[in-house]
Amino acid sequence: MKTRFYTFILALFFSTALIAQKKQNKPSVLMVLSSHQELGKTGKETGYYLSEVTHAYEVFEANNYEITLVSPKGGNPPVDGFDLKDEVNNKYWNDATFQNKLQNTLKASKVKAKDYDAIYYAGGHGTMWDFPSNKKLAKIAAKIYENDGIVAAVCHGPSALVNIKLSNGNYLVDGKTVSVFTNEEEANVKLENVVPFLLENKLIERGATVDKATVWQEKVSVDERLVTGQNPASAKLVAEKIVELLKAKH
Repeated sequence: MKTRFYTFILALFFSTALIAQKKQNKPSVLMVLSSHQELGKTGKETGYYLSEVTHAYEVFEANNYEITLVSPKGGNPPVDGFDLKDEVNNKYWNDATFQNKLQNTLKASKVKAKDYDAIYYAGGHGTMWDFPSNKKLAKIAAKIYENDGIVAAVCHGPSALVNIKLSNGNYLVDGKTVSVFTNEEEANVKLENVVPFLLENKLIERGATVDKATVWQEKVSVDERLVTGQNPASAKLVAEKIVELLKAKH
């Protein structure tokens, strides 16, 4: 009886250890959402762009990723691009698990870079005010990149990249090709004089080359482990490229 009991305990131990190892081996992605609500001095509201979160989230979920939502202020961030006619938006906006994560986003102080394989910055005009100045998130992104992980951003999300420096003192984007919300797109929505800077110009100042499509067309650039997308139409493909890169590592 004792032998059977110890055999059972041993089997249970190894089974539990195996499950824990499998869970530990699941790719983990940190999704960053803007906490900024005021659209300059226009009196209008902004925030993170919903489809740039949900369309990427769906790709990560389909690949069994661990997904953590974080924002500069934590809690429930302000939403922009609220369109429930978009089937993916509607699917997740009415999903209890997603809403729980969304309403309880973590602050950067609660996040450890070593726990993540990738960081994905969702866009929305709000990012132009609170992403560039967030030093904690910038350090997390730099560590993820230098730990052989992936840094990704879409639309205005690459505003987070303008001040990320690596340990050698160089800007992350220096010498890399990126796709971001273009000057033409900013003019198209008549906000070129509202945003604190033009994203395309700022990244060129930082040493990046901007590769762009015509206005509102899907465009994604992959340069080493940096993945960037031009606009909302590019969010899904950015996530798919992240998945491709992580699969290639294993």
